[in-house]
Amino acid sequence: MKKILVIDDEKPTLAMFRLLLTACGYEVMMAETGAAGIELFKVEKPPIVITDIKMPGMDGLTVLKEIKAEHPATAVIMITGHGDSELAQKALDLHAIAFIHKPIHKEALDAALEKAAAWIATL
Repeated sequence: MKKILVIDDEKPTLAMFRLLLTACGYEVMMAETGAAGIELFKVEKPPIVITDIKMPGMDGLTVLKEIKAEHPATAVIMITGHGDSELAQKALDLHAIAFIHKPIHKEALDAALEKAAAWIATL
């Protein structure tokens, strides 16, 4: 089973991702803070991480930087409910694989996961 880590400070968002991703065949790990997500990432080393960009404490850009420093081949998908194109560009400059907006639509999530899988296949 493919592992995936979801980091978001909103419990309903985590629950939605667990349902969608489990149905897609993923083993879903979840963290409610950036720091907890980094710790889980270091232990589990999932090939795909989905992280919210705006969270209290450690934000998603910091999470992205730390994950890429630890394991550059990880496919990181950024999510936001704020539609900030400047943050999206920063995330892509830091090698995020995709950027999707809340509310999450299954089509956008599927496209981001396909892009992540294609990225991983090239390594």
